Amino acid sequence: MFRIIRFDLLLKYIALTTVVISMGIYALVQTYWLPDISLFKVITISSIVSTLLILFLLTSFISRKIWAVLAFFDESMFPDLNGTWEGEITLEDGKEISAKAVIRQSLLATQIDMHGETTKSITLETTPTIEQGQKKLYYVYRSTPKTPGWPAYNGSTLFDIRTIGSGKGKKYELSGHYYTDRKTIGRIRLTQVCKNSNNDVSFY
Repeated sequence: MFRIIRFDLLLKYIALTTVVISMGIYALVQTYWLPDISLFKVITISSIVSTLLILFLLTSFISRKIWAVLAFFDESMFPDLNGTWEGEITLEDGKEISAKAVIRQSLLATQIDMHGETTKSITLETTPTIEQGQKKLYYVYRSTPKTPGWPAYNGSTLFDIRTIGSGKGKKYELSGHYYTDRKTIGRIRLTQVCKNSNNDVSFY
């Protein structure tokens, strides 16, 4: 299964970067401030550096900046889907219902909060994948109907990810068929309207 990042390579790069930065800090401190500093201090410096690197990578703001730079040079990377989305849900009988969603994505997880006029959904599982060069997103969710007394139900969707426009006007579109444990099917289409993941998209 595809991952946004390869954790084996990430750990190797963090270890290597930690050693290089720690030795550099040790050399600077020994040269300019404390010539008698013990080499064992490198262990302490390494711990601090590795902790800071991990915190930076797990911070959404910083990781997204690194992500954007890497994606600029490598278009095959999985896209950053963070933001607010709008579109529609097409029911089995052809009726269309307006839908909105907020996607919060990091290097480790993807969460989708989707709201329709009659229901709202929470994420149970999401998995980014690339199949034969096509970027896709597996999405498993639990929906709660607006009507009191109607039971919640689970569903799943395999989103195809398309790029619309280019340059600063580039946006993404998600589309795919959904299937639920109520034996219903349909289609969902969402278009990214902005990069802000903090908007309120609820209908009720």
